[in-house]
Amino acid sequence: MARLLSVNVGLPRDITWRGKTVRTAIWKAPVQGRRMARRLNIDGDGQGDLHGHGGEQRAVFVYQIESYDYWQSRLGRSDLTYGQFGENFTIEGLSDQEVCIGDRYRVGGAVFEVTQPRVTCYRVGIRMDEPQMAALLVAHGRPGFYFRVLEEGEVGAGDEIILVAPGPERMSIFTINALLYMPGHPRARLERALRIPALSPGWRGSFEALLAQEQTSQATGNAGLAPASGPPPAWPGFRPLRVSRKVRESSNVISLVLEPADGRPLTAALPGQFVAVRLRPLPDAPALIRSYSLSGEPSAERYRVSVKREVHGAAGAYIHDELQVGGTVDTSAARGAFTLRAGDAPVVLLSAGIGATPVLAMLCALAAEASPRDVWWIHGARNRSEHAFAEETQTLLKALARGHSHIRYSSPGPKDRLGVDFDAPGRLDARMLQELGVRRNSDVYICGPAAFMDDLGAGLAAWGIAASRIHTEIFGPSPPITPGLAAAPRPPPHVLAGSPGDGPLVSFARSGLNVRWRATFQSLLEFAEACDVPVRWSCRTGVCHTCETGLMGGTVGYWPDPVDAPADGNVLICCSRPKGDIIIDL
Repeated sequence: MARLLSVNVGLPRDITWRGKTVRTAIWKAPVQGRRMARRLNIDGDGQGDLHGHGGEQRAVFVYQIESYDYWQSRLGRSDLTYGQFGENFTIEGLSDQEVCIGDRYRVGGAVFEVTQPRVTCYRVGIRMDEPQMAALLVAHGRPGFYFRVLEEGEVGAGDEIILVAPGPERMSIFTINALLYMPGHPRARLERALRIPALSPGWRGSFEALLAQEQTSQATGNAGLAPASGPPPAWPGFRPLRVSRKVRESSNVISLVLEPADGRPLTAALPGQFVAVRLRPLPDAPALIRSYSLSGEPSAERYRVSVKREVHGAAGAYIHDELQVGGTVDTSAARGAFTLRAGDAPVVLLSAGIGATPVLAMLCALAAEASPRDVWWIHGARNRSEHAFAEETQTLLKALARGHSHIRYSSPGPKDRLGVDFDAPGRLDARMLQELGVRRNSDVYICGPAAFMDDLGAGLAAWGIAASRIHTEIFGPSPPITPGLAAAPRPPPHVLAGSPGDGPLVSFARSGLNVRWRATFQSLLEFAEACDVPVRWSCRTGVCHTCETGLMGGTVGYWPDPVDAPADGNVLICCSRPKGDIIIDL
């Protein structure tokens, strides 16, 4: 008979880790007597990061004493105490290979239901003083599991754990955990897992993403962990493309039409994707790496990128003033998942300034196929002088049976004509879409400055447009994900202090930074953090794929090896190092 050995609780505390402050409740300690198990946790317990832990589906974390014995032997440890793995219940019996999703158990006066395996993160490594612990728990099939509280009641050490009802489908914690994290995601098992009502929403969403990926032959990587990044790049690294034309689109935007320098055809991009370009203004200086959305109709003959001249922008100045027709530009294959979805729902293409470029490619594609869908082109510019693509978009809209346009100028000039050049003064907002009669079942694609996208996204969600229908594209670095770290002022990305490293050149494409690698760093993640490049991570050991990033050029080596491989053309920066010069999409 399985039994409860210890009830462990702990409240969030601040600890110092690698010079940073981490908020965590991974430290749990046994309690004396009995405690109430409530809907959200055990009395006296708490979580430091409610995004990754806690909530109704993860109210009580359970770990087995048999796994304690395993790790003590494996790690050569003799200092493990109840609560060491952050668990609320330390139990005897009920291994991860035995317990199934949906199983219901009575413990003392409470009834519980199994909802999911543990999602490991870096904090268990801090508590164990073993940085690889998150990966080890997954790779060795000993994650532990979460209970949902069906009936609240008192529990205490010594209580028997009695199976009340077995879950349907009989899929164990070990099986479910491997189905998400380990290589191989069989369709039949995914469908079987999704038939279990008790499976938590987070894991359900991951399996739905894997099932959708399984139906797409081109897709690689693990869509259950990392959002789909689009099809694999058509070629590795860069190809030289010749500038066949330069076209001025506005006072501060120029388009480059790029054609293969070697005569070999390109691969037509998906509408909304971007390319990285490598520019060499000075032959003896590091190249400038920039990412630009493709702004023309998908084509295997030519690409078009449109570049705004920014104040103090070195790449834009070079393109506007020095790059000549006939010159070459090293260009990556098209990338990105901000792409036009198929379907018959209305389409809203919503942009500000140079954010028009990816949604313009979508408008080109819709016009080329004479789409019968309702298509809204909604754009904000400062004035007519800075309004790029004005005539082109109106021509494209005329090819659509149900095309609509709305233009706003935030600072119209004295010669700008209301009702001709623009439709209203001011800025774009969600209320405007309601006034225009845009339908809530529309697929909305938004690109522009970060604040613009944040405000519009929040406004559209509040209006009732489903999150799955709101798509955004970020030109600069993505917002960081650093779970548990205390907020602190973040300096802009910078080269490392002191003497330059003597290793390979690491180029951070979105941050516009080139830095020589130093062998003192354990991973590209640590290297990026030292340069204050915005990064995204959780496990830091090659399990969760939160850090998955585009690898635009070069190769890396892994240590430790990822539990499951990233998508083709991507890299897990938390466990990789450069083998030579590399370019990553950060």
